[in-house]
Amino acid sequence: MTARIVVIANQKGGVGKTTTSINFAASLAILEHMVLLVDLDPQGHSTTGLGFEKPNDQAGAYALLTGTPAEALVLNTEIATLQIIPAGKDLARLEFSDLTDESQLYNLKNALNQIKENYDYIVIDSPPALGTMTLNAFTAADELIVPMPCEFLAMDGLVELVDTLNAVQKQSNPSLQLGGILLTMAEERTNLGSAVANEVRKSFPGKVFKTSIPRNIRLAEAPSHGKPIAFYDLKSKGAQAYIYFTKEWLRRKKNEFTKDTI
Repeated sequence: MTARIVVIANQKGGVGKTTTSINFAASLAILEHMVLLVDLDPQGHSTTGLGFEKPNDQAGAYALLTGTPAEALVLNTEIATLQIIPAGKDLARLEFSDLTDESQLYNLKNALNQIKENYDYIVIDSPPALGTMTLNAFTAADELIVPMPCEFLAMDGLVELVDTLNAVQKQSNPSLQLGGILLTMAEERTNLGSAVANEVRKSFPGKVFKTSIPRNIRLAEAPSHGKPIAFYDLKSKGAQAYIYFTKEWLRRKKNEFTKDTI
């Protein structure tokens, strides 16, 4: 097998990016796929959200991007089919690396090539900025999933992110696709939530997932216990939403494969 690499990205903070990274990866694993979650955010919230300490610069994503073999950095989680390469604040040292050196954009891609045959999927949690880490993630990935809260101001950031995707397609990764937009913190029954959802679906036809992630207190609590939501409260609306979203995404991939092979 050769992993499909998915980057979860939005340059705005507080949009559900890390929550989506953790719970999408965990849901894929629960559905019996072999998954690696790569924490590429210096805040290390995917790392702590799965119950790990943030590593020093001899381990984790910093070491991955500075030449340490990927296989030596992988940690097992409580889910047998989910592993993680953690991140810590030392990663911030690389965030403002010299982007005029185009070879720097391929550091993550080259590192993951060493181990991608060990997994079905690799999920990358990128930082809330369009710097070196995010561009590395875009260059390494097959597709981009954008979590977007149901707020009008989030539309501006979405357009900027798509512009970055287009630039990466021209420069370093022509095969990168916009896999879809996931509406988070959704309250579509409210006038505002419904209006934003409709506007995004109109602006990006066919790219918005039918499943949305509701505001849910259990989702907010789970990271403090070091657990994905499915292991913290499987019956919660948040857990069910992420499992439904993951199944929807897998159906899309299956349909795309079928079309490509007919």
